[in-house]
Amino acid sequence: MTDLAALSLPFPAIRTRKVTGAFDGGAITSNAGVLMLAQAERRLGIVDRLAALIPDGRDPARVVHSLPDILRARVLAIAAGYEDANDLDALRHDPAFMMALGKAPGEAIGLPSQPTCSRWENAAGIRALIRMGRELVDIYCSSHDAPPDSVMLDIDDTFDAVHGQQQLSFWNGFHGERGFAPIHVYETASGRPVAFILRPARTPSGKEVRGHVRRLIRRIRLHWPHTRITLRGDGHHARPEVMAWCEAHAVDYIFGLPGNTALKADPVIAATADACAVVRAERALVVHRTHCETTYAAKTWTVARRVIARIEATTLGLDIRTVVTSLKGSTPERLYEFDYCDRGRAENLIKLHKTQLKSDRTSCMSAAANQLRLTLHTAAYWLLWTVQQAIPDTSPLKRSEFATLQIRLVKIGARIIETASRIRIAFASACPDKTLIAHLVRSLRHSGRQQPAAP
Repeated sequence: MTDLAALSLPFPAIRTRKVTGAFDGGAITSNAGVLMLAQAERRLGIVDRLAALIPDGRDPARVVHSLPDILRARVLAIAAGYEDANDLDALRHDPAFMMALGKAPGEAIGLPSQPTCSRWENAAGIRALIRMGRELVDIYCSSHDAPPDSVMLDIDDTFDAVHGQQQLSFWNGFHGERGFAPIHVYETASGRPVAFILRPARTPSGKEVRGHVRRLIRRIRLHWPHTRITLRGDGHHARPEVMAWCEAHAVDYIFGLPGNTALKADPVIAATADACAVVRAERALVVHRTHCETTYAAKTWTVARRVIARIEATTLGLDIRTVVTSLKGSTPERLYEFDYCDRGRAENLIKLHKTQLKSDRTSCMSAAANQLRLTLHTAAYWLLWTVQQAIPDTSPLKRSEFATLQIRLVKIGARIIETASRIRIAFASACPDKTLIAHLVRSLRHSGRQQPAAP
């Protein structure tokens, strides 16, 4: 056992009074906000839904940690900023985490250890992972109170570097290292996560993208048969196979279209570009922007499609960007500047998922284990998103990133006072966000999943 006397901390004296410190405060946690995350998890029921899809062949009489609690500890830790499984070894007896799993702070058996979590990360087979991917889509659909009239789904991929020979890892020449390029799908307007698929770090083929889109849309249609769905993505997804499938199944799309000489030579685009350059020169403008539309059919396309061009003339020359879309009725300017450029918000959501929740911790050798990790990080995303939605619109934290929510609402100190009849959580009297925290605890309270009774 660590000698607490040896950990005594001398501090400078204050007005002749000696100041010392020691790690003998008792049941104190620096993660009291994880109890609020646990309430969000109860409301969603997301961990129980995912855990039910992984076969558990253990003898119930010998089980110390149930599978839902193993995954729940991992998801809560990720949402609280502890992204690695070995962080649980240091958190095993943190009183807030123990209470979040329905354990009394003084129990001898704490959270599941890192080896336990790692074994279960490698336990899910391909079929279980497919079912979990479908379940994430179901969770997304059920997060709406009613089927929406229309939704815009952003599909994109991001580079995830690896440092070994993990399955599915692939050399990416642009980044100069091996990695994955997982596909992320969001409903960007609300920030809801939809689907996440681990894949090699190479440009996806049209056939591959079509397969992902087909499975995703069919699952959504089970819940929302009449909702108008629009897909939005960059040039990686403007493939004839994808567009043809969308047109055949009443799905709208707006994709970036890589430029080429044929597009630049299109009579409408060329004439508009010349006029744009003339206006800029005549008015001595630094920059002048205009838009136009035409129809275009690449050699691999079976039909001509609507193409929108954004043309910008500057002192350095012309910059022409194009998108292809099935959307009708809007002006070229609105389609490009609002409908397409708004996909930049999806990059911020990827940052929340990948950078702030560390979903790029895909260091397992097995691709299946890394896909499960991606799923667990998505579950953590849902917890923080749920907390964010419960914040009043008048609060500055309503628009905060997840890292800010972790610092302000999760990583807060409290003393745990346990008696024979109750457990009391004593937060700091000077907590700067005490009013907001009180509001969130009350609004997130839900009686969905019952806590196990204390032994």
